[in-house]
Amino acid sequence: MSELVPPSSTDSLQAERLPALPDRPADGHKGTFGKVLIIGGSMGMSGAVCLSSLSALRSGSGLVTAAVPRSIQSIVAAHEPCVMTFGLETNADGELASQSQPVIEETLAGKDAVAIGPGLGVTDASTQLVALVLTACRVPLVLDADALNVSAANGLLSNRHAETPCIITPHPGEFSRLNGKPVAESEENRIEMAVEFAKAHKLTVVLKGPRTIVTNGVRLFINTTGNSGMATAGSGDVLTGIVVSLLGQKMNPFEAAALAVHAHGRAGNIVANDIGQRGMIASDLLAALPKTWEQLEAQ
Repeated sequence: MSELVPPSSTDSLQAERLPALPDRPADGHKGTFGKVLIIGGSMGMSGAVCLSSLSALRSGSGLVTAAVPRSIQSIVAAHEPCVMTFGLETNADGELASQSQPVIEETLAGKDAVAIGPGLGVTDASTQLVALVLTACRVPLVLDADALNVSAANGLLSNRHAETPCIITPHPGEFSRLNGKPVAESEENRIEMAVEFAKAHKLTVVLKGPRTIVTNGVRLFINTTGNSGMATAGSGDVLTGIVVSLLGQKMNPFEAAALAVHAHGRAGNIVANDIGQRGMIASDLLAALPKTWEQLEAQ
């Protein structure tokens, strides 16, 4: 069971029910179930955005677009034909180039939720891209992986439009870079520091790890699903896809994040029961997501 409680009760946590799954009306269409955009990828790191994009589809999104450097667009498009792609400008070496504000606004247009960061890389161009998205985005936004790293190094969170709901999904090292505290200190005071950061920046924090913490500074969720087999490359990219998918299906940020981390861990447990923990890889989680949602719908 996972726990959904107010931060003031952290000394005596009481389990509550998970947030309800988003509605799925019988007469729905692609637009009903959310149009999401995932921005990421770089040469040698196309897999991250592929995992996030397919994860969003496997979590119920009606339409998923991956915005990636043109040098890897064909790779991402070929990985899963159900994912649409948008090519970002690259330089002569195939690396991400500087993007214009109009192009970013065009990319964001018509989307219900956006995620940025999986496999993006840490460069001047990626820093500029994250800054542009933070400024231009007006729908719920997820920052993950390298979007967090460039934000931490350049103080970009202050660029975010004040009315844009935001979820960040750091692992302990990324969170340490964001809050300027040593990893050991942040881990020793995980709940308190996550709550403090969420309050200060008016966003939702998903602090990953065993018993992942979700907080918006007012509410607190501590996850208990998952296992050590999920400590493998790409697992966080799968989580990002689930989070942005639920946001695109009109869940509020805190509840979308709470349900996402629970479902992510539950998928990991399904895989562990089938093949064990030791040989688990991130793409196994994708295969387990349909069963995960089926189980949650039956509860």
